[in-house]
Amino acid sequence: MPPLTLTLDTMDQCQALFGYNDRNIRIIEEELSVRIHLRDNALHITGDELNCNAASEVIYQLLELHDSGEMIDTSSVQYYIDMAFSGDMPSARALMNDVVAYTYRGKKIVNKTQGQREYTSSIRNNELTLAIGPAGTGKTYLAVALAVVAMKAKAVERLVLTRPAVEAGEKLGFLPGDMSQKVDPYLRPLYDALYDMLGADGYMRYTERGMIEVAPLAFMRGRTLSDAFIILDEAQNTTPEQMKMFLTRIGKNAKCVVTGDLTQIDLPQGRKSGLSDAVDVLTGIEGIGIVNLTRHDVVRNDLVQRIVQAYENRSKIQANE
Repeated sequence: MPPLTLTLDTMDQCQALFGYNDRNIRIIEEELSVRIHLRDNALHITGDELNCNAASEVIYQLLELHDSGEMIDTSSVQYYIDMAFSGDMPSARALMNDVVAYTYRGKKIVNKTQGQREYTSSIRNNELTLAIGPAGTGKTYLAVALAVVAMKAKAVERLVLTRPAVEAGEKLGFLPGDMSQKVDPYLRPLYDALYDMLGADGYMRYTERGMIEVAPLAFMRGRTLSDAFIILDEAQNTTPEQMKMFLTRIGKNAKCVVTGDLTQIDLPQGRKSGLSDAVDVLTGIEGIGIVNLTRHDVVRNDLVQRIVQAYENRSKIQANE
């Protein structure tokens, strides 16, 4: 068949699409068995007709991603190729119009994968969402984004963000500083997400008004959290007793999100994770959503996706030995 031709509007589009050392285009060529050549401002795609059409769809979506202000990286390239193979490209296109929130700088936050879309939909439609998945899938960031949206819309009066302070090698008592300084490193990812959504000044204003609380999980005991959006992060490091304690803090007009990665449990050997236990106990209960994110939902860095895959492969080998 004659080459399929796509016109690029700007040199910026071309540079973003090709990527460093043309690695994005090389992935498309290798995965879809096509050849792509750039002449002037036009891409010429040659190969089997079906593969050329698939490559065209992938490139079109990547350009849409770029024009929306997002970066084209190899993980997004691979994601759209997978969508083209599965025939699910219409769903991938719909993701671009599903705005979750805006950062304080006005940048759109959108779901980048179907798994993320299921996750944010569960948060919107359930009182409690349990999200399990590897690092880099946006579990914490998207939850904080939706929490800030709810607070700004006055759907809740405050945000409560918490993590278990698991001691990895060092006792908290031996660390320098007061209690706040001791636990801040455990809570830093939550602060980072809040700063991205509100800016440092906005975060301080909301905190001074008592509308944002970031604290270790131990500080939740004995409280009732009403009219709040509550996020428990790194929940794989809770015990079943801690998880039950936390979940029974949920009060009226509250929304709760629990996130964790069951492959990164730092509890002492032999202790069951409270997150794993909660999934077993709470599956099928009305008002509770359970979402499992996978390596295909990793958006932090394409290297992270390959790392997760390598660990999954080793786990399968060990399971078969």
